[in-house]
Amino acid sequence: MRGETALIGLDWGTTTLRVYRFGASGELLERRRAELGILRVVNGAFEDALFSTIGDWLTAEKEVAVIASGMITSRQGWVETPYLPCPAGAEELAAALTGRRLRSGHRILFVPGLSTRGADGMPDVMRGEETQILGALAAGVSARLLILPGTHSKWVRCAGDRIAHFATMMTGEFYDVLRRHSILGRLMEGDAPDAEAFARGVAFGTREDAASGGLLRRLFSVRSLGLCEEIPAGGLASYLSGLLIGSELREGRAMFGDAGPLGLIGETGLVRRYREALAACGREGAALPGDPAARGLFLLARRAGVTPG
Repeated sequence: MRGETALIGLDWGTTTLRVYRFGASGELLERRRAELGILRVVNGAFEDALFSTIGDWLTAEKEVAVIASGMITSRQGWVETPYLPCPAGAEELAAALTGRRLRSGHRILFVPGLSTRGADGMPDVMRGEETQILGALAAGVSARLLILPGTHSKWVRCAGDRIAHFATMMTGEFYDVLRRHSILGRLMEGDAPDAEAFARGVAFGTREDAASGGLLRRLFSVRSLGLCEEIPAGGLASYLSGLLIGSELREGRAMFGDAGPLGLIGETGLVRRYREALAACGREGAALPGDPAARGLFLLARRAGVTPG
């Protein structure tokens, strides 16, 4: 391994640490994953967590630089970096990297997050997704509107190779809270997917008629449909998921419109669920291939001049 590593990249989120070892041309030589997200690292011992995951890489390569993006750069992370205002692209992000030294002497660079403001004047922020988006754009993705589903789903409008604007939907976190800590979860049984219940939830969540009310009124249907035995207990979680994703699609359509292709970046199972929901609305969502976070990390490091070439 000695001498062949040009860069080490870290995609360090709330629950998971993903690490990448790159060759000089950006080829991925090795990847690892550890359940060492920032909320699982005790007493801020991030450097110890990093060495427990890739200490052998750092020992073998004394001169290699490390670049990190994600929640590791948040207020709860290792080094808090500022938010850059949109529109922004690789040039602005690379110029704003925050540098430190590890105890081993290796240089580590932290990627800043991005901020924007909606038409209503409310601020919005992201950390980590900007690196994935830049990686997808560098791969030649044609879609100008991207969805990154997850705990906090991001809807992102791109202009050229820059991020122009975005909005955050708390779909995944809302699902988890309602499932685990509300009365809606009391009737639910199991986690097996129920395609019919999911589709019914999407249909109700995307309805535009005033008689259906907003999300607050629609949410109680999770309980009432269970009590009236119109959806079995094993299908209620899928129905809730469909209802929330459908509501997200309805809000996203109102903010970003229906025009143009739409790209999806995220975990395979979640992307599949969003594609099914979009298809039910008559839209196609293309799953973007590869590992955009890895590609984005290498791109930013190269723009910053810390890799060969």
